[in-house]
Amino acid sequence: MTDKEQILSLRSELHRHNYNYYVKSAPTISDREFDEKMHLLMQLEERHPELYDPNSPSQRVGSDLSHEFVQVRHRYPMLSLANTYNRADVQAFYDRVSQGLGGQAFDICCELKFDGLSISLIYEQGRLVRAVTRGDGEQGDDVTANVKTIRSIPLILNGGNYPDSFEIRGEVLMPWVSFETLNRQREMQGEPLFANPRNAASGTLKSKNSKVVAERRLDAYFYYLLGTELPTDSHYDNLQTVGRWGFKISDAMRTVRTLQEVMDYIDYWDKERSNLPVATDGIVLKVNSIAQQQELGYTAKTPRWAIAYKFQAERALTRLNEVTFQVGRTGAVTPVANMEPVHLSGTIVRRASLHNEDYIRALDLHIGDMVYVEKAGEIIPQVVGVERDERSEVSGNGLATPSPDTRTLEHPDTQSTAVTFPKTCPECGTPLVRYEGEAAHYCPNDATCPPQIKGKIEHFISRDAMNIDSLGPETVADYFERGLIHNVADLYELTVADITGGNTSRERSAQRVVQGIEASKQVPFERTLYALGIRFVGKVTARLIARHFRRLDKIIDCTLDDLLAVDGVGGVVAASVKHYFSEPKNMEIVNRLRSYGVQFEVSDKPSAAVNGQNAVLAGQSIVISGTFEHHSREEYKALIEDCGGKNVSSISAKTSFVLAGENMGPSKQEKALQLGIPLMTESEFLSLIGDAAGIASSSPVSSPPGESEGEASNLQSPTSNPKAPQQLDLFD
Repeated sequence: MTDKEQILSLRSELHRHNYNYYVKSAPTISDREFDEKMHLLMQLEERHPELYDPNSPSQRVGSDLSHEFVQVRHRYPMLSLANTYNRADVQAFYDRVSQGLGGQAFDICCELKFDGLSISLIYEQGRLVRAVTRGDGEQGDDVTANVKTIRSIPLILNGGNYPDSFEIRGEVLMPWVSFETLNRQREMQGEPLFANPRNAASGTLKSKNSKVVAERRLDAYFYYLLGTELPTDSHYDNLQTVGRWGFKISDAMRTVRTLQEVMDYIDYWDKERSNLPVATDGIVLKVNSIAQQQELGYTAKTPRWAIAYKFQAERALTRLNEVTFQVGRTGAVTPVANMEPVHLSGTIVRRASLHNEDYIRALDLHIGDMVYVEKAGEIIPQVVGVERDERSEVSGNGLATPSPDTRTLEHPDTQSTAVTFPKTCPECGTPLVRYEGEAAHYCPNDATCPPQIKGKIEHFISRDAMNIDSLGPETVADYFERGLIHNVADLYELTVADITGGNTSRERSAQRVVQGIEASKQVPFERTLYALGIRFVGKVTARLIARHFRRLDKIIDCTLDDLLAVDGVGGVVAASVKHYFSEPKNMEIVNRLRSYGVQFEVSDKPSAAVNGQNAVLAGQSIVISGTFEHHSREEYKALIEDCGGKNVSSISAKTSFVLAGENMGPSKQEKALQLGIPLMTESEFLSLIGDAAGIASSSPVSSPPGESEGEASNLQSPTSNPKAPQQLDLFD
């Protein structure tokens, strides 16, 4: 291959990887492999200036633009940083800065490199007016509505000593606690897991539904202030100042003078970063003086006054014994590498993610290969490469012949068979399908495919759905294997005799199961709709649809446009709902559930909470404003209605009070003060309705299982921060 051909090939490949990383949040190669390819391209382009292309990946920042959002041009280009994995480059950077400044004394500001999604915020008169993603560096997506749900981002600044207009840049992150909770929920629902917090944060921030963003509890740290009226010439001091304005900054930031101090900082955080509540993947070094930054200037793509040193991800080499394919509740088929046990980042890893067919093909994976395993985001193991020098060569009789160096080939008779993605479902044999725009393969047989059936039943009985707490996954599996249930409707025909099978010792537990199933008939329509497991219809969306149409028959008979008229329902959700109710097998289950007395319309009767003296909010009109700790706004609306109150959108003289959360809208706050409308805090509200709603005011009503309420608000020293959770084999 000539240099020209290699340049064109690398450009095409890197454009594709940029798209996978920034747009789809589904990278198919590691960061290091990407960087190595980029460095090779830059070397070749330097050798052949006649092949210059302004649209080469070496000249641009990878784009995360989405056509779902309005694009906005940046006031100042958002350039990427030059990065390295070796300390010789750090020393070279230090020497270049010293030379570029003509021997002037200079300080280096050392910061943690957060592994999230870059964001640019514009503030006018102390108020957030716009939030834009990095995009292609020149323009990005306007995600203001979503960013406003992130509690660590101030909507109104503290104090008054800030410029009239400025830009601040930072990183949107998903803390370890939120990431584990999200993946645990996705695993329970049979949905593909996010590989790492960065992908989860990126996918969340690009959601079209800001309610989803709010539920996932993103965080943000800020690292650069821009504008014409900066507080000081010191980058470090400017960040300390913005911290007083209300922005979250890292306490790990330090200013140093010598190269040795830089290396000491790198050494310290290379070991201690695992103690942080968020993911980091390196260190950023910046010349501290803004004037010196301007003196050093920029290349076409990167600032000359900064560099990123990336930590080496811990990697292990082990043998791939087998690839299995797991089928989730939605029918998504996930390939899993089964390997010789290997110690990695404090745990023993036996299985690792292979993501999808494209990823397997890119690796050119064979059974018996010696594979490199890393923990993506230091939590989920994944295969990132193959040591091809260790691969067996297939002999003429189809058996593997050991390669010359056999020190790691413990099974030289293993066939070196290429891993291929199955054409049919490994559980039921149905031909798999791959929908346009998706990387995953799906089994469309949701009627008889065992994992999908059991997954749908487990979803149906879950706490947020029908809440049949006397049942669990093991019980569901047992009933399924015994032929007692084949779909969710079969639950309502179970008898004590069916469950016990003549074993009288199981009679009491069987009675509890039957009683729990009977009690589920009183679960409100919105949760029943969620329990059906319609693809893309989560708890909030089910509530919105149920309250809009009020009866199932209206949903079944509605048009696509009718669904799109529901606030928060987009084209994908609407099409999924229409498809679900167009399937005869689904309608058969729905009609059976209806015949058993399951709720399929919004009750016009007052709930138990509003009967008699429990109607604590009867006759009151309430406005909700701001963000909340224990519940979403939709959940508070439901609680208000359950307690006899009425939700109204605007403040008037007839408003009883405002349920005021953090970052309450300033216009509403001002109007409430003018009209003398009381502002009630979240804790006061929960205390007021606690008895009526059957909840304790001191604890959250519906926090996801296992979710922590107390996340660290700042990056402190390792001794004062929760340690990043250690997770054993993801698939065990």
